[in-house]
Amino acid sequence: MQEFSLLYPQGVEPDCKTLCEEAVNDLSLELICEKLADDTFEHNIIKNIMMKIERNPVVIRYRRDIFDDIVHFPKLREHIKELLEQLAFLKELERSLKDSTAAPIWQLVNRLNELEIYVNCISGINKALSENDIKSEGLRLLKDYVSSIYQESGFEHLQEDIKGLVNEVREIKSVSVGVNLDNLMRPVEVGIVSINTEPFTKTPFLNRFLDFATKQNQLEHGASFHGMTKFHTVSKIAGEDPFTSNLTKVMTEMLGLTVKRLKSQLSKYTNVSGYGLTKLIPEFIFYIRWADYINRMQELGIPMCKPEIIEIEKRELHAKGLYNFKLAMSRLGGKTFDIVPNDIDFDAEHRIYIMTGPNRGGKTTMTQAVGLLFLLAQFGIYAPCESVTLSPVDNIYTHFPADENKTVDLGRLGEESKRMSELFGMATNESLLLFNESLATTSFAEGLYIAKDVVKALRYLGARTIFNTHMHELAMNLEEVNTLIAGDSKVASLITGIHEGKRSYKIFLAPPEGVSYAQDIAKKYGVTFSQLSDKIKH
Repeated sequence: MQEFSLLYPQGVEPDCKTLCEEAVNDLSLELICEKLADDTFEHNIIKNIMMKIERNPVVIRYRRDIFDDIVHFPKLREHIKELLEQLAFLKELERSLKDSTAAPIWQLVNRLNELEIYVNCISGINKALSENDIKSEGLRLLKDYVSSIYQESGFEHLQEDIKGLVNEVREIKSVSVGVNLDNLMRPVEVGIVSINTEPFTKTPFLNRFLDFATKQNQLEHGASFHGMTKFHTVSKIAGEDPFTSNLTKVMTEMLGLTVKRLKSQLSKYTNVSGYGLTKLIPEFIFYIRWADYINRMQELGIPMCKPEIIEIEKRELHAKGLYNFKLAMSRLGGKTFDIVPNDIDFDAEHRIYIMTGPNRGGKTTMTQAVGLLFLLAQFGIYAPCESVTLSPVDNIYTHFPADENKTVDLGRLGEESKRMSELFGMATNESLLLFNESLATTSFAEGLYIAKDVVKALRYLGARTIFNTHMHELAMNLEEVNTLIAGDSKVASLITGIHEGKRSYKIFLAPPEGVSYAQDIAKKYGVTFSQLSDKIKH
């Protein structure tokens, strides 16, 4: 079981890169993971998995098909959720068994609990996977694995032995202890008087005895019996008293028959361990939480599709009806608004886009949407669009406006230029590059000068790119760039549309419109020269 993974096919080594801090922030990965799981432990698990971007199509398809099964079989998800609770408890037991100083009786009982949970988990996984017509390689391999264990004669004996031992051990509900005192009323010896099948309670006889003793002043005030106090066997506690240590030792010795029987029965299963199953906890959490969330979005009519993964070398993307996943998540919070879908393609003729358009016209939203599309699809999650075919990227690099606190030493232009240089040092032609209003924090002339060289470098690199900018001049005369600079990936102009003075949030392959946006808005709000001059009274 330790060799098995729901994230990687057997025999396939990881081939991934770590998402950088800027991309994590610019794609709002932290926020998305928090929405998937209320529990901090769980959303950190999901985030840590999604920080490692896998480029191997075999791995991505493996994950995608597992996710597809989990989405399509809600009962399977519910079974796995129940198993997660047992696996979590098994994880806690692992710590106890590693404590070599614990008394033998407690080590054996923990070992018994481990094997009992192992039996329950194997039986539960076998039942859950057998009841559903699963198609994915990963879940079918898991099914075959647990099924082979379940059908082995040894497992049947293990079930019977564990059941009998658990019943026997759990019959012990209490231990009656006798304590000998010295002349100064100090406990000097302790022994077990009896082992009982019922919990110890305050009996009528004890009531009468305590009442009588108190009346005769034979007990100090405040020493009357009020109930049971907690007893624990945690070792290495600061100031642990000899009484607790001795009581633990005596209980182990007095329960010799039970200890002997446990050792005898459990010795047959020294090679059986349930901890291999706990390795699947993070992977189960990842798939389950994502499947639950995607189902909720689908119930609201938000399209999510199974991605088609093609060869890395093609460096293509063909998406229909793409939208920003983070924006759509607001619909689950009760917000009502229209989601504007767009089509986009990356291929040799359109692999680098210079995207222009009006302020608040959807440039940033679309740029982030493309990044989230690749991120979700490459983890096998349904993609935020109607259909998509893509070549995986080896990593996602972003260049969004920086926090002002990070620009103190270098200044805005220096900081942006430094990050730009570092980005080109890491990216390959199989990467995805996302620029959001880069170089907009300096003077227009300076920004445009640097940006033109950046576009030439992008043509030379050949990575899939969206460079959204307010500098319309940057998207002009792109044929000159495509002609003068060597490369197999052309630069193209993409614009966010406007209709009758209103932003449509639709994107089009077209030359930049420059001031035409401003002209439409000026006419709509009546601020052209002719409109304003008509209002002026002489």
